[in-house]
Parts: sequence; C-alpha cells; structure tokens
Amino acid sequence: MRIPTLIALVVCAGAPTLAADQDHALVARYPGSKIQKQESKDFDQYKMVIGLNTKGMAFDGRTVEGRVTRIVYENPADRSTLEIFRNYREAVEKAGGEILYSCEQDSCGPAYARSAWGRFNDLFVASDGDPRYLAAKVSSGKAQAYVAVMVGKRRTQVDVVEVKAMDKGLVAIDPAALAKDIEKAGSVRIYGILFDFDQADIKPESKPALDAIAALLKEQPKLSLFVVGHTDSTGALDHNLELSQARARSVVAALTGQYGVAAARLDAHGVGPLAPVAPNTSEDGRQLNRRVELVAR
Repeated sequence: MRIPTLIALVVCAGAPTLAADQDHALVARYPGSKIQKQESKDFDQYKMVIGLNTKGMAFDGRTVEGRVTRIVYENPADRSTLEIFRNYREAVEKAGGEILYSCEQDSCGPAYARSAWGRFNDLFVASDGDPRYLAAKVSSGKAQAYVAVMVGKRRTQVDVVEVKAMDKGLVAIDPAALAKDIEKAGSVRIYGILFDFDQADIKPESKPALDAIAALLKEQPKLSLFVVGHTDSTGALDHNLELSQARARSVVAALTGQYGVAAARLDAHGVGPLAPVAPNTSEDGRQLNRRVELVAR
C-alpha cells in the first residue's frame, strides 16, 4: 500500500486549529491509522532531534519556533514499522524536503537510553520498540516547516512546526505589578526575558520586560535585587547551573549597561533546575521552570 499524497506544503499564517480526528494539512496519516492524540499551539518552541551525542543517551537539537502540531496515530495492525516509515520518508523526499537526521532501530541509541528522547522533547520512542525516526525541513517559497516522524511498533508520532514569528505586544509587564509581588512575596517571576536554546544572549523581544524592571528600579531607588536564573531539568546539572548563572549575568549586564542601573543594586545567581515551580515531565512544566526571578535583597 502506497501513500499517494502524504506531504503537500500548505504553510500559511492564521491556519485554523485542527478539528478532532483531522490530519495536519502538511502531513497526512498512513492509510488505516487512527488518531490517538492531537494537540496544537499557535506559537511555541520545539527542540528538533537531529543527532545523538557520543553516549547515545541525550540528543543534539535544533530549536525552531512557530505553530507546533503533534499528532499520535495508532498504526494499522497488518503493516510493519519499516513499511510505514519508508512511505513517510519517500513522501518527504518527493516533496523536496531536506532530511536533517534519520535513524532506525539500534542507530537510534541503545534501548536503555531511549527514554532520553521523551525527556528531550516528549517523543515516545522508549515504550514502543523498533524505533524509526526522521527529521526534515520542507520549504516552498518563503514558507518553511519542520517535520519530525517517529514510527514504532504500535504508534506513529508526527510533529510539525510551521515557522512563523510570534505575535508581539499582546502582554504588557507593569512595573507596579512587579513591585506589588515583591512586596507581598519577596520575589517575582519574569517570563518575558527570552534566550535561544542553551544560550545566554538575551533576545531582542525581551525589551518590554527589561523596560519594566528598569522602571521598577527607578521608581524604588532603595530596592536592590538578586537576579536569579532558572532552567528546566533537561541536560546535565552542572551545565544547567552554569547556564542559569550566565543568563542572570546577562540580565544584570543589560540593566546596568543599557538602563544605567547601579551595579551595586543587582547580584546575579543561577540555580539551574534546583527550584522548580512545576514538574519537568511535560513541556508546559519545563517552560514554567525556565525563568528569571527577581528577589528582594
């Protein structure tokens, strides 16, 4: 059985949310498959697996942003993982897609390490067996999308990221609200300071959050703060501690260098994943744990 039209690039801004039991417009299901789970976010960050590390237990990744859709299918009982996987791969190649990474069975890492896929970006490889995976980039004109397909014995997971910019200016950070939280709890969480994956350079869209912090410090000249970086639990502890420290220092450097805040009023620290506010077992929880906190000194 062949898939005549598995992939046809349909990437456009403002695409509707998927209805129940509806395939993504870019990637159709293998015939006979049934949807077990589907979810979509209009804008999110996705870590695309594009290789194993030297230990085969964690994964090299490429972080992409845009509309993220995840669909998990139950495979037809009379079809092998090899047949299903080869049809997906053939369809990607016929669509002119660039295969960024592919692995099958043991080349996807030793069995004892496969749970790391789930921790990395919630791919289900550990529980199904006979894993076959590909990551690809598909382009048509200015439209771009990334596709990740994991085929196992019982299920196939298809993740699609339609690259697009985030809608900006929808949320304002109020200096008065920051002051109120600090007065009430002694600290406040800041989610508007953004960094690329595994990097400490502050992204330009963080400016509204930095503006609000600077305004708070101007309005309260006696206030001094610990600036504390936090990460999720993905990766090694020592690395995350260093990364969170570097991010906190970047925030301090921005406030002192760009806004003229006295360096003596700010003290940077990083605690990595050691103070979570949500479980690290889901992407939603990990996103809450990746943050900067301001703590009154």
